[in-house]
Amino acid sequence: MLPVGVDEAGRGCLSGPVFAAAVLLPASFSVPKGVVIRDSKKMSAAQRERSRAFIEENAVAWGVGYADVECIDSINILRATQKAMHHALDSLIEHLPDSDVSNVHLHVDGDRFRDYTCARTSTRVPHTCVVRGDATVPSIAAASILAKTHRDEYVLQKMHSLHPEYGWDKNKGYGTARHIAAIREHGAREGMHRLSFAPCRSA
Repeated sequence: MLPVGVDEAGRGCLSGPVFAAAVLLPASFSVPKGVVIRDSKKMSAAQRERSRAFIEENAVAWGVGYADVECIDSINILRATQKAMHHALDSLIEHLPDSDVSNVHLHVDGDRFRDYTCARTSTRVPHTCVVRGDATVPSIAAASILAKTHRDEYVLQKMHSLHPEYGWDKNKGYGTARHIAAIREHGAREGMHRLSFAPCRSA
């Protein structure tokens, strides 16, 4: 069995895409001093960046995907999160031979997941949902780090650089008091804020 960890970042935000990542670690995976593989929410930004570099260099395969705010507003955040996860898996599987795809088993953080079928091989990939898996399953923790760092990078480069008045460099799109105050002052930004979410919709 090839255990692939899957996790998301940004599901509870008021702005920006929801990101997901999928990671297949080598069987003999170990980390050097200075690198931490655990729930990304319990790591500093510097720790996450060091770990991201190590994971991307040493994983057997990894992939990142996202669903933008238009998708979130159109089909709801839960379904958009599942779509982002499937995009991440599409990217990961591009780096695996067909013979390995049939041996993949997904370990997904959380309590629900929509079945994933590999388009290239028409293979439905089995999965197990693991509540709080980012704290107990190394491959899920690795996925949480990639999802978080890739999303933060997007927010800084694609959003904060254009509209710094929302403080996205600090809140990363989450509903902090400053962010909500900025939405009330400047309005919700179409294409960046999730207009189906109450604080943005009312603005």
